Amino acid sequence: MARPDLMDRIVNLCKRRGLVFPSSEIYGGFRSTWDYGPLGSLLKRNVKDAWWRSMVQLRPDVVGIDAAILMSPRVWEASGHLATFTDPLVDCRQCHERFRADQLPESGACPNCGARDSFTEARQFNLMFKTFVGPVEDDAAAAYLRPETAQGIFVNFTNVVTTARMKPPFGIAQIGKSFRNEITPGNFIFRTREFEQMEMEYFVPPEEGPTWFEYWCQERLRWYVDLGIPEDRLRLRPHEPDELSHYSAGTADVEFLYPWGWGELEGIANRTDYDLTQHAEHSGQDLSYFDQEADRRYVPHVIEPAAGADRTTLAFLLAAYTEEEVRGEKRVVLRLDPRLAPVKVAVLPLSKNERLSPVAEEVAAALRPHWMIDVDHAGSIGRRYRRHDEVGTPWAVTVDFDTLDDRAVTVRDRDSMAQERIPIEKLPSYLRERLPA
Repeated sequence: MARPDLMDRIVNLCKRRGLVFPSSEIYGGFRSTWDYGPLGSLLKRNVKDAWWRSMVQLRPDVVGIDAAILMSPRVWEASGHLATFTDPLVDCRQCHERFRADQLPESGACPNCGARDSFTEARQFNLMFKTFVGPVEDDAAAAYLRPETAQGIFVNFTNVVTTARMKPPFGIAQIGKSFRNEITPGNFIFRTREFEQMEMEYFVPPEEGPTWFEYWCQERLRWYVDLGIPEDRLRLRPHEPDELSHYSAGTADVEFLYPWGWGELEGIANRTDYDLTQHAEHSGQDLSYFDQEADRRYVPHVIEPAAGADRTTLAFLLAAYTEEEVRGEKRVVLRLDPRLAPVKVAVLPLSKNERLSPVAEEVAAALRPHWMIDVDHAGSIGRRYRRHDEVGTPWAVTVDFDTLDDRAVTVRDRDSMAQERIPIEKLPSYLRERLPA
């Protein structure tokens, strides 16, 4: 069941605990742009690292690249973005706000001012950000901020095949910034004009396209479940024929139950040979593959799992957020998978007593090379436990006065709140068993 109030709680938590801040806030903000704070940048990095580990490090058939944001404008002509990457735009004559025509309410009322029958005729609006390369701003110097990372992969297909000695089926993965001049961005970090994508293009023999499409649909759904999103908050939704992009022979979305309802988390598309064929025609370069064993040449078909790092981070936050009552008090817990938690271990001296601080620093020094940790002195020990529960820290290590005598610390589990006494010398191995790679 959708929980509309949950988004307000998450936004408040993100601001209060240093996960996500409004961008340019001291100047009143800048619409639909967000800055990741100390903990948010760690969380988002962990999401990207988990994706990269799953998609590249643990697979022998996928390699990575990091392509430029600025590319030749001919790339976007070949890909179809200059001609077709548009949304229908309307203006309200009453309040002058702009909206996507295909997302207006059935009532016909303006979502901003309530006026009826006040919209202009729809016109097509290209979503790419246009800029200029060099000192002269004319058509010859026009360039675009990339609206997707995929095209950087396609134009490097031959380079990767040659240098990495790859043979279909194989994939090329990339994580990077993309930019779309959305008409109606919103829902916090779900839809923004500047965002990060985690995309992989998997090149296969043409006849194997449908099989690999089904494989990647299930594989990507499994990834979210493995990292802690409940299965009942995920679904795989195939696109209807009238939804399909011009290049797609089949697309399915991994959808998540956001507070406002079901929404796209990741898209998996069978792009066929569209992109390689288009770039071959426009560039004059041969982008086919010659299979020596089978003695045949073909243009590979492509299966594309494409996820947004920002909305994926949001989904993990929403799925992890828990409120419970403990001894008559409300406890907020982010039950993040330890692999995603921004801070893995909190080191907490019981008090600011000068005898405890050196031991706490000794413990911190032993843990810091292995995990992201935080040494927290501020407030009562109970308040510090709650603070770290709220940001998802899976383990807390308390240094108390008994530590001075027995050289042991109290280790507390975030989820169960169970505590165990562990010798300092055994602490790294104890935590290593409980913090997965």
